[in-house]
Amino acid sequence: MESLFILIPLSLLLVGLLAWILRWSVKSGQFDDLSGPGESILMDDDAPAPKKVSEYSQK
Repeated sequence: MESLFILIPLSLLLVGLLAWILRWSVKSGQFDDLSGPGESILMDDDAPAPKKVSEYSQK
């Protein structure tokens, strides 16, 4: 019975902390685009990157 006097306030504190973390993540935009990062790996750059020409290689 004495353990409930410790466990109930600790669980309420943990729930409050988790609710604050969830609220912070929603306000900071963590859940704005859920499918974009998963699909961006499928997009491929077809054109190769242009090669840089240094001024020393032209001489």
